Amino acid sequence: MFRALREKFSAASAAAKAKSVEDISEVIGDSGRRLKEDVLDEMLEELEMGLLQSDVALPVAEDLAKSVRSHLSGRRVDRSFRVQEAVDIAFRAAVKDVLESGGFSLENLLETKEPPIVLMFVGINGTGKTTAIAKLAHRIHSRGDTCVLAAADTFRAGAIEQLSLHSENLGCKIIKHQAGSDPAAVAYDAVEHAKARRKTFVLIDTAGRMQTNRNLMDEMKKIKRVAKPDVIFFVGDSLAGSDVIEQARRFDEAVGIDAVILTKIDADAKGGGALSITKAIGKPVAYVSFGQEYEEFRKFDPDWMVARIFGD
Repeated sequence: MFRALREKFSAASAAAKAKSVEDISEVIGDSGRRLKEDVLDEMLEELEMGLLQSDVALPVAEDLAKSVRSHLSGRRVDRSFRVQEAVDIAFRAAVKDVLESGGFSLENLLETKEPPIVLMFVGINGTGKTTAIAKLAHRIHSRGDTCVLAAADTFRAGAIEQLSLHSENLGCKIIKHQAGSDPAAVAYDAVEHAKARRKTFVLIDTAGRMQTNRNLMDEMKKIKRVAKPDVIFFVGDSLAGSDVIEQARRFDEAVGIDAVILTKIDADAKGGGALSITKAIGKPVAYVSFGQEYEEFRKFDPDWMVARIFGD
């Protein structure tokens, strides 16, 4: 998925790799040789530019470059030293550090709050939000818990039909009203149903609102006031690059985001948005979605993501 990013990274050390140890290092007293600062500057500048071209947000690209510098600055070298290998190790460590920031667990939430746990899902059209909701419902059922789906995207009859089909496939209850009805009323009814029937989770679908539409953002705020969600998931398309970061920021400003679900993670994309989003909005990636099957959904694992980034 991050193939383009990896290629840019490799290019950052290509020039230094072709040089001799004498060219890339300098003598430091009697203790040997160390990597020249100007050689390191050149590699990190190319690395940072490559990250930016791969849709990594500028602050994240700068932080990654700084982390690589801290690993390599003053590094002693000998004739067995391999620049690309050293940068690769430092870059892997820096990427993992970014991906490991924060954390999320529904299991922990269940230990601290009485059911029902109310989950609200936001995001723009076309991100795979409704499918992600169905996949999480499947995951919840697989672990022995129960859930109610709320078809609060009442702006499109097709959205209600899509969620209804998933509810039939999964064998779970859905609360829905007619198209054009009040989305907040649907969310309220779903929560009340869950309380009465002792369901564990309520999953609230919302319209795929463009983040610049103020009226629709206000409608989402109303759903939040009425349903009082315990978690608001932002569902973002990993193919959207840097756009997904701006979308997440707008939704976070409007209703507050607790965690992120990244969809289409299996596609061959630059992936800079996925790498940047946690750093940009300070919220953890909770789950990743790939494919169309209900099982193609997993809890986010930094080690797994690093392996994908570097093609392990």
